[in-house]
Amino acid sequence: MAATNQVRYKVGGMDCASCATKIDTAVRRMPGVEDVSVSVAAGTMTVSHDATSDLAAIEKKVIGLGYSLRALGRKAPTTTGHEHDHDGGHDHRHDHNDRNHSTHGAKEIEGLHGHDHGPTEGPWWKSAKGRLTILAGAALAVAYGLGHLVPAYDTYIFTAAMLIGLVPIARRAVMAALAGTPFSIEMLMTIAAIGAVLINASQEAAAVVFLFLVGELLEGVAAGKARQSIRSLTALVPKNALLEVNGQIREVPAESLAVGSVILVRPGDRISADGVIVAGTSAIDQAPVTGESTPVVKGAGDKVFAGTINGDAALRVRVTAAAEDNTIARIVRMVEEAQEKKAPTERFIDRFSRYYTPGVVLVAALVAILPPLVADAAWEEWVYKGLAILLIGCPCALVISTPAAIAASLSSGARRGLLMKGGAVLETLGKLTAVALDKTGTLTAGKPQVTDVIAFGRDAEDVLRYAAALETGSSHPLAVAILAKAAEDEVDIPAVSDARSLNGKGVAATVEGQEVFLCSPKAAAERVSLPMAHSRRIAGLNDEGKTVSVLIVDGVLAGAIAMRDQPRPDAMAGLKALTDAGVKTVMLTGDNARTASAIGKELNVEVRAELMPQDKQRIVGELKREGFVVGKVGDGINDAPALAAADVGIAIGGGTDVALETADAAALHGRVLDIADMIELSKRTMRNIYQNIAIALGLKAVFLVTTILGVTGLWPAILADTGATVLVTLNALRLLRIKAV
Repeated sequence: MAATNQVRYKVGGMDCASCATKIDTAVRRMPGVEDVSVSVAAGTMTVSHDATSDLAAIEKKVIGLGYSLRALGRKAPTTTGHEHDHDGGHDHRHDHNDRNHSTHGAKEIEGLHGHDHGPTEGPWWKSAKGRLTILAGAALAVAYGLGHLVPAYDTYIFTAAMLIGLVPIARRAVMAALAGTPFSIEMLMTIAAIGAVLINASQEAAAVVFLFLVGELLEGVAAGKARQSIRSLTALVPKNALLEVNGQIREVPAESLAVGSVILVRPGDRISADGVIVAGTSAIDQAPVTGESTPVVKGAGDKVFAGTINGDAALRVRVTAAAEDNTIARIVRMVEEAQEKKAPTERFIDRFSRYYTPGVVLVAALVAILPPLVADAAWEEWVYKGLAILLIGCPCALVISTPAAIAASLSSGARRGLLMKGGAVLETLGKLTAVALDKTGTLTAGKPQVTDVIAFGRDAEDVLRYAAALETGSSHPLAVAILAKAAEDEVDIPAVSDARSLNGKGVAATVEGQEVFLCSPKAAAERVSLPMAHSRRIAGLNDEGKTVSVLIVDGVLAGAIAMRDQPRPDAMAGLKALTDAGVKTVMLTGDNARTASAIGKELNVEVRAELMPQDKQRIVGELKREGFVVGKVGDGINDAPALAAADVGIAIGGGTDVALETADAAALHGRVLDIADMIELSKRTMRNIYQNIAIALGLKAVFLVTTILGVTGLWPAILADTGATVLVTLNALRLLRIKAV
């Protein structure tokens, strides 16, 4: 199989669905191009090509259509479909002789395209599109004034005013036709305007051109808002950081921080890089990145994210990711790439529009020609109606209905820590009828906690003191749990000597002159006699899913400590939200049946325990064969087979890298409630899409009938088209305001 390369571009001036269609069609026809993915919402284009393609020619073709290009990065050749970005998203020019040819090309046609070739930020009136619209509006106003002063020449005056706006539109229409899109909105607009002049409706023609430009401007403003909703996340990262070098603190640009360097984060400051705390404990407000409503207390060894806000204590943080690869940068990059992946509904609308637009042209032609030929009706009247139908039938609102909603939804989710990799994933989430969840790290916190300190021969404080002394320095999860409990209870931990591990049965040491042994109940029974009452107590704790360690001091049973990986605080509420939504839930775990059953009973969820990874994959397959649409929730690594087998694999917890790079979707802050949030967001998005389609087609149907009846003409026709497009976009933007369930 031939190797495939990918190059990704930022496209300037692409603000509507017809723009994306023209670019897609033109680039797809170029030699060596295997696939093209264009996102209006993100303003990007990704081209998959082989070694025979000429990137300079591809870029020149897009520039010829009136857009600017900036390369965002290339991906290495691949034959497997698993590609990795080797340039980190830097701007490479593919070794062309003119490294700035894209920029020069854009300047040559500035103002002709009628789109903004510069940044989408800034006032609309400073953009090329805004300037052209203002100029066309001023020309129309002047034409009205002159037309009243010299009415004999009003046809010529309004024609001249019309041409100011129509020339760039017509130019775009011709370039699009040459690139393979003859039935573009610009072509329909050009035909309608010229036709109106020919039937002595130049005043309406000038007004229609102006209204068309206003509609495009509004589309651009709306598209810019959707685009900025996710890009605005980058503003959360501070520009500067306090770098620690040889004990000295100096302020440096945050983008210059290298992996491994140590920074100081003062109370109240935003953290300037992803990293790990090396000193200090503080409450971190992670709402800007993960959507968590309450601050999270973090200390040494805990991860922190760029853009989050430090609470009430200074922290020293070791940087773990460069600026271009921190959590926020990766979220933005992932969401923009996801917007290029079309949902099934979006692909259907795209296919439909390919036949819809030529069909509109045919209907308009029949309306203009048949009545005069068959019924001897007035040519001027019916040609006028045919031109109006051309404008009514423009497919912009219909084509933008789905991608606008999906882009807004992906952005809304990302701002709450819900990442979905494309429209297809977003659409499928709403169809889930069964969700299989892991136990450890998904339904539970993944960190054992001490639940019971039991005194048998010594008091509870001594039991905890001796156990903590034995576990000091250990990184085993159970040891960490005991030490955390001792710290919480402010226990004074004594020193130990002769510490040793005894063949995997437990740990032993001399503490305060006494031989102390911490071990499993089975190992304890080999050393001391366990009274029946104590054995029953331990068995009862085991039945509750707890792990029990027994403490022996100088050969005498002293006590026991029970630990369990506790359910997440929101686990029960999250499972209930799924059940209330009609979704079947099942817990899949490799843990022993007794522990799993205890957790399952507490959370009221069906349990499948003692499973190997292949067993989890098999169960997901069985659910699918039973007719369920299955989502699999896990940490994204150990459950890779099951995640791949599910209709949607969702990574939850397990670290930021896993959440961003694996599975089809990810919940950054690891709440079980996030799964219900994703499903609800999907359902709301699909409802929004259906509303948009109804608005687009409904308005067109109404104005089609009123135009044929002679009630409405060219002005209402263009308002119907641009108005529907703006309404659809504004309706989609409502998704940005969705809050968590």
